Amino acid sequence: MKIKLLFVSLLSAGFALAQNQDTRAEKLLQEVSETLASYTNIAIDFSYELINRKEYIKQKEQGTLVVQDNKYVLNLMGIQQLSDGENVHTINKENEEVLIEPIDTDLSEGLNPSKLFSFYNEGYSFSWDIVQPLYGGRTIQFVKLTPIDTYAQAAYLLLGIDTKTKHIYKLIEVGDNGTETTLTVSSFTPNKTLTANTFVFSEADYPNYYIDRF
Repeated sequence: MKIKLLFVSLLSAGFALAQNQDTRAEKLLQEVSETLASYTNIAIDFSYELINRKEYIKQKEQGTLVVQDNKYVLNLMGIQQLSDGENVHTINKENEEVLIEPIDTDLSEGLNPSKLFSFYNEGYSFSWDIVQPLYGGRTIQFVKLTPIDTYAQAAYLLLGIDTKTKHIYKLIEVGDNGTETTLTVSSFTPNKTLTANTFVFSEADYPNYYIDRF
């Protein structure tokens, strides 16, 4: 009887701890959402690293991203993506090509750059994870995000949050195929002064480019 009572007590304690961790994770994510929603726009510099140990693949690139509402400008791997909220313009300067596609939220796959700072609000269960101290007294708290959709390509994600600023510092995605991608923010600038045409695509700027409309 004592063994049974001990077992029940351990289960109850474990369940209570899990509830507490999820509550802490939910509270932290809510604080992040409120902080980011208070900004007019966000500009970041970041590193992007892709690793697949089974295939001996390792790739690291630097990129920049500016986001305002559902508009964004992304520069990564020599490609620029510009979204005006209605269409996405993928500009390949090396090949002198531009692909213009309408935004289809129902069919789009992957992480939309404009949703980088809010994607976690839907479609994930979450739990408290590890803490990573950084130089300068910064503390990064990770929250583990597990896709609710069983057909999701990601096994889980780890979202690293600066506990002082409530800014996202790191996003790690672990895929079902063993691929691990990591986005690390090196600089974060809110409320940046932007020109009126920051998110506007003009064909006149690409006179010799092949422009393909989907």
